[in-house]
Amino acid sequence: MPPTPPRNRTTLEFPDNALLPLLVGEHDRHLARIEQKCGVRISARGNQIAITGVSTEMAEAALKRMWQRLERGESLTMGEVDAALALAGGFADGYGPRLPMGDLPAIRTRKGAIQPRTPAQAGYIDLLARHEMVFGVGPAGTGKTYLAVAQGVALLLAQKVDRIVLSRPAVEAGERLGFLPGDMKEKVDPYLRPLYDALHDMLPADQVARRIASGEIEIAPLAFMRGRTLAHSYCILDEAQNTTAAQMKMFLTRMGEGSRMVVTGDPSQVDLPQGTRSGLVEGLSILDGVPGIGVCRFAEGDVVRHPLVQRIVSAYARAEAQQDVGSGERNARLRPRMRESDGTGK
Repeated sequence: MPPTPPRNRTTLEFPDNALLPLLVGEHDRHLARIEQKCGVRISARGNQIAITGVSTEMAEAALKRMWQRLERGESLTMGEVDAALALAGGFADGYGPRLPMGDLPAIRTRKGAIQPRTPAQAGYIDLLARHEMVFGVGPAGTGKTYLAVAQGVALLLAQKVDRIVLSRPAVEAGERLGFLPGDMKEKVDPYLRPLYDALHDMLPADQVARRIASGEIEIAPLAFMRGRTLAHSYCILDEAQNTTAAQMKMFLTRMGEGSRMVVTGDPSQVDLPQGTRSGLVEGLSILDGVPGIGVCRFAEGDVVRHPLVQRIVSAYARAEAQQDVGSGERNARLRPRMRESDGTGK
């Protein structure tokens, strides 16, 4: 039998006894979740928490991040506990920016600081701060659009850009919406609603309305971008998997002096007509390695919506992988028949 690895013991001391019940959770439910995820044993006595196990680093990092939230007066839900664990686990595996957990990047708006919930989000926020053009690519629910809008609002409030330009291609997701009544704004609003939702999370409703009326925030379908030069602007192209190659090139070349661009999308959810290549997929291939462009690729484990969403995304990914394998096997079986029927006898 292999020798049993030695067990480590780490003791953390927390100075504010009033916050300790919030840290451990009702009936110690937060500590139980950490034990389950990290494979350790945790005991709390007084203002000290002891962690025992083969590897205690992940549990220790998660508890410290949870404590930082409480010290800032922020809430600590089970979702936040899972987020702290995801961050701690990811950084232990070498993902995300090489920063101490207390120095992770954040986006600061008037409604408070928006903290990363996964290592990929931390890396994404870091890219948004350092690069003039960033691609955020991955499944739904990973925070690609939300964090991009948050960064835009933060820059607008700090007067580092003159306006925010939010755009989406007007492509139906598998439905035919037909004729839509109303003026142009009423016709395109259904396509742009997720961008409005993100804005209202960052700014009071009256400010959103006022800034849209003044032109500080512009929300428009992609077709309206042609022929423009967007200077001193923060530009987001959302749902970019539904752009054509020509549309993607057109949008990227709108960039003017003092501007930043963020392109977000999920290559697995292309709603373009059959046979049309996604501008996002082609753009990522063409621009690979171009200096000044940052690319953040999210995965299933970065989904931060309801936990069930992460499982749904994983299930669909497995099904698509099985279909690809099955398709390959069918093609392999068909190739000999096709060669025999071409009249060459080879």
